[in-house]
Amino acid sequence: MMQKILDLLNKQKLVESMLYNQATPRNDLIETLVHKQHLVELQRLLGRLSATEIGEILSAMSIDDAKGLWRQVDEDRQDDILWELSDALRESLVGLREPRDSKGQMNAFELINGRLQRVPITCRQDLTAIHPIWIDLLGASKGERRSIGQYYGLELPTADDATDLEVSARFYVEENDEVHLHSNFLLDREDDSRSVPVAFILHKDILFTVRDEELPVFRLQRLRAHNQPGYVSDCKDVLLDLYGADIEYSADALEDIYTALGEVGRQVLSEAMTDAEAAGILAEIAEQEDLNGRIRRNILDTQRMVSFLMRGRFISSDQISDAKELLRDIESLNSHTAFLFEKINFLMAATVGFININQNQRVSVLTTITVVFMPINVIAGMGGMSEFSMMTQGINWPMAYGAFSISMVMIGWITYLVLRFFEKRRNKGFLAGRVKDRQVS
Repeated sequence: MMQKILDLLNKQKLVESMLYNQATPRNDLIETLVHKQHLVELQRLLGRLSATEIGEILSAMSIDDAKGLWRQVDEDRQDDILWELSDALRESLVGLREPRDSKGQMNAFELINGRLQRVPITCRQDLTAIHPIWIDLLGASKGERRSIGQYYGLELPTADDATDLEVSARFYVEENDEVHLHSNFLLDREDDSRSVPVAFILHKDILFTVRDEELPVFRLQRLRAHNQPGYVSDCKDVLLDLYGADIEYSADALEDIYTALGEVGRQVLSEAMTDAEAAGILAEIAEQEDLNGRIRRNILDTQRMVSFLMRGRFISSDQISDAKELLRDIESLNSHTAFLFEKINFLMAATVGFININQNQRVSVLTTITVVFMPINVIAGMGGMSEFSMMTQGINWPMAYGAFSISMVMIGWITYLVLRFFEKRRNKGFLAGRVKDRQVS
């Protein structure tokens, strides 16, 4: 793709040079047509590329070629592409102009009179007049992360960079004393519950958070730190409070699981349940089990993170007290998740038991029908033999076969009554045994 763009730029330069050296009355018309043809082709190629790809192409070009290509970039895409360029190349193309973030997804937070104040980051110049303790990047592009990272002298990863690593490898310290933490935060919605990865970097008394989705925990933290003076004093307070808010959010989600399983339990313990109802209950139980497992995995991840901060002595003595309180909360949540797993297993087994009972009832009906019709089939077989005609010789055949049919119905009815008698007797004996067991206990 880059070679095609360079070829178009070179052809444009060649045509302009030839037309400049050969003055004819039609030069203006030819130049206009060729120029438009090359522009259409070049803009078509640029339209197929992302901002990152165009930034890489501009970085690999010479300054003259980069300036020629930059003139063809659509104005609406220029800010996105500028985030992808180095400071030197950006200055060569647009001078002192800074790229701006039109989505407002990057925010810096600084302490003013003990309150956390938010400052939207629209360009890097916004950072020169503030002293933030927290910079939150929500859905930031690669170029935006690189530009903010270059300003503070670090490399900001994506939120998913460490999700494929072992849990023990998600917490580490870089050579320049950067502390990297990668954790999953719960996002619990009515029809969509999942874990959202978040990357944390502690660097020079600033907490950097990189994430791709908005989380209720972050909104709650911003609200508390803004409304309560002295709620946080530095970036590590912000980090611990974010994890504390996540633990509270997980506790609320566990309460919702208790409520949902309570409703399921009332259905399971009812006197009767159809197979369709049992299937719906199993689906609900499976959903709650998945959410409970996700909460348990996230709080265990938080537990390892807090232990890492304490072992590495990255936090002060007062913050260690807060960290120990977080660990106690996590232990209590662990016991709740274990209890919920037991409750889920019980409800699952009870629901499957109802399905088995319904199947046994259907098999019992089929067995009864089979037993009732078995003697009838034997008699019907005998009636179909030639000996029956000999035995009823001299009797009018409608009368003979009519009496034979009535006999078969009577035998089937008697067989059914006998089966009902033995079934009632068995059920009566079972109930008497249960009453006796209760009296003994």
